[in-house]
Amino acid sequence: MTDALRDEDGFADIRSYAAIGDGRTVALVALDGSIDWYPTPDLDSTPSFARLLDADEGFMALAPAGEFSVERRYVDGTNVLETTYTTATGTARVTDSLNTGVAGRLPWGELARRVDGLTGAVDMAWSVTPGSCFGSASPWLDGDADDPVLRIDAVGLGIRGIDHGLRTPSGQTVDGAFTTSAGSRHLVAVVSTHGEPLPLPDPQTIDDGVDRTIRNWQSWSDDFAYDGDYRHAVLRSALTLKLLLHSPSGSIAAAATTSLPESAAGGKNWDYRYAWVRDTAYTLHSLTRAGLREEVHAAVSWMLKNLRSQGSDLEVFTHLNGDMPQGTHRPDLTGWRNNGPVVDGNPAAGQLQLGVFGDVFDIVWQYVQAGHVLDPATMRQLADLADLTCDIWQRRDAGMWELPEERHYVTSKLGCWNALRCAVALAERGQLQGPVERWAAERDRIRDWVHEHGWSEERQSYIWYPGSTELDASILLHAISGFDTGPRMSSTIDALRDELGAGPLLYRYSGMREEEATFVACAYWMVSALVSVGRRDEAVDLMEELLPLANDVGIMSEMVEPSDNSFMGNIPQGLSHLALIVAALSIAGKE
Repeated sequence: MTDALRDEDGFADIRSYAAIGDGRTVALVALDGSIDWYPTPDLDSTPSFARLLDADEGFMALAPAGEFSVERRYVDGTNVLETTYTTATGTARVTDSLNTGVAGRLPWGELARRVDGLTGAVDMAWSVTPGSCFGSASPWLDGDADDPVLRIDAVGLGIRGIDHGLRTPSGQTVDGAFTTSAGSRHLVAVVSTHGEPLPLPDPQTIDDGVDRTIRNWQSWSDDFAYDGDYRHAVLRSALTLKLLLHSPSGSIAAAATTSLPESAAGGKNWDYRYAWVRDTAYTLHSLTRAGLREEVHAAVSWMLKNLRSQGSDLEVFTHLNGDMPQGTHRPDLTGWRNNGPVVDGNPAAGQLQLGVFGDVFDIVWQYVQAGHVLDPATMRQLADLADLTCDIWQRRDAGMWELPEERHYVTSKLGCWNALRCAVALAERGQLQGPVERWAAERDRIRDWVHEHGWSEERQSYIWYPGSTELDASILLHAISGFDTGPRMSSTIDALRDELGAGPLLYRYSGMREEEATFVACAYWMVSALVSVGRRDEAVDLMEELLPLANDVGIMSEMVEPSDNSFMGNIPQGLSHLALIVAALSIAGKE
């Protein structure tokens, strides 16, 4: 099996990656035991290990020295990964953890890889080979032979271990080899900091930290409120979304990676390591329904403070710390499977996306519905945004899909409809003050506009924009929002499945069958929409078809190529996992 895990250029399938994290960053572990992605100190930092995007850009390998077969799973209720290797001479288990502390996130990165001998004897080999941080620095070896440190610009990587067979370090790699036996325990760990002193904890303390991290994750999962159908898949998706929550700020990243292509043809390679208002809204919609409190409050508070600093010029996304995007950079890397470009940054910054107004209000409405109250500054801020929505909804915009052509996209108008719907509802709850009559009147004007200009008698479907007969799967979100749950939406569902469907999966909009893979979230939106229009049995059948498309440990990427179910796009993708949660909640009748 070993030879089949990577292609001749050294790249693994996107489907092969599992994710681990500590509330600040995420590492991706391939089936062959190589950690090919690890940004430090934050998820949106430049990665020290980036073999995911270039075979020469660094990794941390740990696996049997010879041929092996592999099985893996997450420890129940955690984001700690267990991989069991079987060789001709024995079996060994590797437990991968980004350790957390006694009181939460550690003030340094602690990537721990514990090895337990199970049966027989297994020869294990490991190496730590950092890359060039996207071509910005050259690694160098520091420290002594027993306590080696690798440095890449401001990043320090300290190598610690227990019975790990450390070889005398040289060059730009630290490596070693050892043999397991039944009951043996080994550890290889990387401790990291950025622009600050580097602690070198006792290796036994790091090993103990693996157990503490398991307990921390399981304690969180024990409080997870959902106990309906598909609980295992819902909990795994919630745990995956938890990996994308940036605990220092409260923001939520759209995905953990950049530049993984949306199709084998390439060209659509984007950086999703940012906090989108849209993705935050959908994530909070899921987490609120699942009964999570701390993460929801942190994300709502972060978003509102961030938006307050922007005034009326709402940015559709920011850095995880709230800073404004500063353009894009294309480092000289090959890209995954030589399918570049690699992009550091996202060109959608500065776009007008009207849907963001609906996203902001939907977040706040979910928060208030959960029993919380707004502060006076937030009330004033939202009243101003509601007034702005009344005027701005008539403009063309880039749409939900961040397109270069500005048009009167129907779902953008519906985002504004949803904003004003929520504004009126907040006012009725006593959580907003302002010209409610105007908000209600403009809400109804948008509804009438959509019924007149956004419906095609020819297609018997809501359309992408006026004057076209093209379709857009994001209209499904407005079955979920309640805009239309009647015959027109039901007919639209049939039109979408006919034109954009590929088995259980769905393309984003007309014409994409030739340009990219199917968008996973759209298929789960279809499940929720089917429930909304009263077609629950069909929704259940579709859900049963979709769930097996996740990888072996339940992780989902942005897109799936329907011809072979291979993963495309960034991973793990928040929209995919949160759409699964909403679909399960819809089927369970908890929406």
